[in-house]
Amino acid sequence: MIDKALLLKTRELSDRLIALQTPIRILDAINWDKSVKEEFFRQKCQKNPLVDRAYYQQRDLGFVPSDLRQAFSDLNRNIISQLGQLNPIAQYMSKMCTEYKTVLSMLEYRGTPEFHDLSVELFGHPKDLFHAGEPSLSELANMLELPLKNLLSADILPDDPKNIDADEAVKILAEQVKLSMPGIDVEVMISDGIVSDAAAGANNIKLNQDVKFSQRELDILEVHEGWIHVGTTQNGLAQPYLTCLSKGTPSSTVTQEGLAVLTEIITLKSTPRRLAKLVNRIQAVTKVIDGAEFVDIYRDYVAQGLSKDESYTLAQRVFRGSTATGLPFTKDIAYIKGFVLVYNLIRVAIQLGRIDQLPLLLVGKISIDDFRLISQLHDLGVIESPKFVPPHFKDLRGLATWLSFGRFIGNLSFEQLENDYKPLFL
Repeated sequence: MIDKALLLKTRELSDRLIALQTPIRILDAINWDKSVKEEFFRQKCQKNPLVDRAYYQQRDLGFVPSDLRQAFSDLNRNIISQLGQLNPIAQYMSKMCTEYKTVLSMLEYRGTPEFHDLSVELFGHPKDLFHAGEPSLSELANMLELPLKNLLSADILPDDPKNIDADEAVKILAEQVKLSMPGIDVEVMISDGIVSDAAAGANNIKLNQDVKFSQRELDILEVHEGWIHVGTTQNGLAQPYLTCLSKGTPSSTVTQEGLAVLTEIITLKSTPRRLAKLVNRIQAVTKVIDGAEFVDIYRDYVAQGLSKDESYTLAQRVFRGSTATGLPFTKDIAYIKGFVLVYNLIRVAIQLGRIDQLPLLLVGKISIDDFRLISQLHDLGVIESPKFVPPHFKDLRGLATWLSFGRFIGNLSFEQLENDYKPLFL
């Protein structure tokens, strides 16, 4: 166990880290305002939006990046000098300080090629490999595309009707999370300041006031935004010492989104169209890296049958922080990348008989890379077990069985299976 005085010092340093991080709002700093969209449609969607470095520089971040970066450096020095550089607590918080400094540099470089480079450093690149000789993330996305296209083109799994307006959706979703997240007070509210359909805060889920929802979409939001994003934030806030677990760095974003997507799938809430949307995000980022501009991505989405509004919103996700002819913001690869990483971690845990450790994924907003360190800190009594655990992690028997059987099935030759069963469908 760790000395009590050291734990109290940990709490003090952790709270300082949270205070320094609080004003940083990456998406608020890089999203395009409504005037950009209005001008794009005034130009009949034929010209790239006029967004450059000057556009971003005129937007107040609410802090001076160089000053805040120095503050993180000073805090990092305090962490090491007061806890010791070999202390696992210091190693974890020091990494967080370093990542936030990189985030600040990325925000300083909005509208320049360096923004993309720092984005890649934080979130990854679609052409990265998990292992040598294996498909890249973009290649995996392409492999997923064909079966999804077959499912969607067959029209045998129609989308649920989007017939619930935002006001009614708030009431329905609030009741759902109240029942499934006992002990956590989650506020569901309307927002006009988000680009996506919904977003999670520390203790709330915001719904876009201009969007209509289906019941299926609300079910997805319950498990994705509620169980995972709000749940892990609240678990982090409940930590007695390492309170900074409530704040996610970009590397933890990859794990968070992967865990959320895995939860959608395990709970049977997700749909082929939902997965296709995540695949399209990787493909869009890849196309921009290969030279596509904003109008190209916008037209791709329109050609897929999406509305003009949705096509603009999805295209803007790729270029936020950059320019309409620049390199992309790579955060959108996090969903599938994170899914692969989390899925493989769970498979290995089952193989090693260590599935009991998996709830540690929920102690806060952690990264897969830090899982061993988190386990060590849990064993030392620095980190407590998560207070809120979603149903599929409370009873791990079903999850273990599902993944074990999936591993067995995965060893069978799909080519041979297709030859055996395809005639049955002709």
